[in-house]
Amino acid sequence: MKTKSSIRKIAFLGDYLPRKCGIATFTSDLLEAVAARHPECQCFATPVNDIEGYYRYPEVVRFEIEEQDLDSYRRAADFLNSSDSDVVSVQHEFGIFGGPAGSHLLTLLRELTVPVVTTLHTVLLTPNADQFRVMQQLIAHSARLVVMTERGRTILQEVYRAPAAKIDLIPHGIPDVPFVAPDVYKDKFGVGGKKVLLTFGLLSPNKGIEHVLNALPSIAAEFPEVVYIVLGATHPNELRTRGESYRLGLEAIARNNGVEDNVIFHNRFVDLNELTEFIGAADLYVTPYLGEAQSTSGTLAYAFGAGKAVISTPYWHATELLRDWRGVLVPFADPKAIAHEVRGLLRDGARRSAMGANAYKLGRKMIWSNTAGLYFDSFELARRQKAAESRESAAAAQFGHRPHESPELNLNHLYHMTDSTGMFQHANLTEPNLAEGYCTDDNARALVLASLAGQLEEAPKRIRSLATTYAAFLDYAFNPKTARFHNFLGVDRQWLDIQGSEDCHGRAIWALGAAMERSPHWSSRIMAKRLFAQALPAVVDFTSPRAWAFSLIGIHEYLRHLKGDCPASDVREDLTEKLVTIFDKVAEPGWVWFEEGLTYDNAKLPHALIVSGRATGQSAVFERGMRALRWLVGVQTSRQGRLRPIGSNGFYRRNGPRADFDQQPIEAQSTVSACLAAFQATSDLWWYDQAQRAFDWFLGWNDLSQELYCPQTGGCSDGLHIDRSNENQGAESTLAFLLSLAELKLVQSAAPGIRRDRLTASITQ
Repeated sequence: MKTKSSIRKIAFLGDYLPRKCGIATFTSDLLEAVAARHPECQCFATPVNDIEGYYRYPEVVRFEIEEQDLDSYRRAADFLNSSDSDVVSVQHEFGIFGGPAGSHLLTLLRELTVPVVTTLHTVLLTPNADQFRVMQQLIAHSARLVVMTERGRTILQEVYRAPAAKIDLIPHGIPDVPFVAPDVYKDKFGVGGKKVLLTFGLLSPNKGIEHVLNALPSIAAEFPEVVYIVLGATHPNELRTRGESYRLGLEAIARNNGVEDNVIFHNRFVDLNELTEFIGAADLYVTPYLGEAQSTSGTLAYAFGAGKAVISTPYWHATELLRDWRGVLVPFADPKAIAHEVRGLLRDGARRSAMGANAYKLGRKMIWSNTAGLYFDSFELARRQKAAESRESAAAAQFGHRPHESPELNLNHLYHMTDSTGMFQHANLTEPNLAEGYCTDDNARALVLASLAGQLEEAPKRIRSLATTYAAFLDYAFNPKTARFHNFLGVDRQWLDIQGSEDCHGRAIWALGAAMERSPHWSSRIMAKRLFAQALPAVVDFTSPRAWAFSLIGIHEYLRHLKGDCPASDVREDLTEKLVTIFDKVAEPGWVWFEEGLTYDNAKLPHALIVSGRATGQSAVFERGMRALRWLVGVQTSRQGRLRPIGSNGFYRRNGPRADFDQQPIEAQSTVSACLAAFQATSDLWWYDQAQRAFDWFLGWNDLSQELYCPQTGGCSDGLHIDRSNENQGAESTLAFLLSLAELKLVQSAAPGIRRDRLTASITQ
């Protein structure tokens, strides 16, 4: 006995009638078929609009998406999440969604809390880079994947590495029509007594109809009564870009071949009832498509299922459907072969009838009621899988997801990006971009890394020389006359600015303090002490909160080494008060932050208050830092429990839209560092778990499930775009990963059991 279904509401997302395209017809037919087979379920549609203005949709349409409007996809996700839907059925074709290769759809899918079953109407064997990335994300964000052919399933596994257990093979649905002789319908269309060939569907140049027209003179010579019906309006996209040029060209071919009386063009989009009658009137159905990479064809399925003898070019769907004497295949763009097979089938009525009968027999398994049942089974499975994932996510939210194993410290890319002057700031893929030169920001971060990594047992000896190189860069960057640092240095070692930013200066203070406390080379420590004393006084006049925060973290490191330094303590007190003041001015329930927006390197602000408050015993300062960091972690955690840093493409203003992309590695690093500081201050393992989650963002626990760290080079991609990673491995991103790794390893070495304990907890709970 079949278990009663828990599915009560299903959303169908794709094009929808009266939009004129094959996907719209399919989505409409599928929705109606599922609703008819399962009347206890409420089915509604969320179509994609490709025109200005609106289609006159039926009442079943509940929400509309504007194809090129990215925010419209976000709003659709919110609507679907709040609609109490049990599953979303997505009809995917690259050309119907906005963005490169339809990548706007990914924004919607990432936000959905509802299980998704994606029907792939096209599965490309040789995708371009954008198409490949989008397909991988579709696979990742779909609970189930539906293909209509064995070929599609094979490509999905071999090219895109989709899990076989995730794929359902469901044939294209067809209307349930009786198997009748063509003469029953011919008089209705004025072709009584004729031999009728039919091709139907929206017209565009990839249909290959011209090759049938070029075969027609040979066919008409033997069968003068033959009529070729070309049924269908010009595809709307073709009409918008090139007008009726393709149809007019076909008409010209017919005239030039002297067969215009044997061709009937019906330039209109017909409904299902009339289409069924046209198919019924055909003796032969012809699909002369020009390329093999056609994984599905609704027109072929409809004619085949009606019991028509079919002549087709060998695209993938036709190759599977027409085997075993269910149809005839001819080479692409070969009018002679088309003419030969048409004449042969028109001569041999018995063969033609047997072929149609074979097709009709198999077609009974493809009628919409059967197809709807298979889809419903897929929906049920997706819902069960989603429920299991939700239980796992709830456990992960409470106990932490299973952390990735920390990779070994690989400094090869750091070496590659560093010369005798310092570290280059940008890269073209993995190669240093000499034209962009160096910057103090990155060499300061590199000095922090060298200082931290030098404390690891696995640190290579070369880290000492690197520490002196980066310290020497900061020494060269400091201008004693202004008591400020330059930032940008050309490859010719000439400074490109008069004075660097306040944030640049603050990062230098941070690096010098870290070098004082941790540098593996004595000369670096001596140089750092001298520079720190010279550069510190300038920060008291700064107005940048991040410069204050960088400086406070640097002072914290410095005073661990020279606790009694009064000038440094005084500056710490002054900067701490400034950060507390802006926090108290802005923070309120729902926005526990220092500023009116979240921008870059955000976690450094609470981090500074946490270490400063703890070191000075000011519990009020410490608690402000902890509150702000906890709020930030919440803001930066996706529904799936992954780190989702504030994107640099617009950031996040209070009461405004949030930018989810481009996500920058520096945000993950500052989150790792701040959460580890909170863990060290409280011994609360929840903070260690948050640091681990943020670190795992580099290793693929992110919105795109893409690994940004490259273990082969030791470098890190420069960010996460909406549909791909930035493949350049520049200084900031690489240092962000290496700093995160070094800090995690130092904490793990100080508490050897923590890594084992958290791995065990994630497995058992």
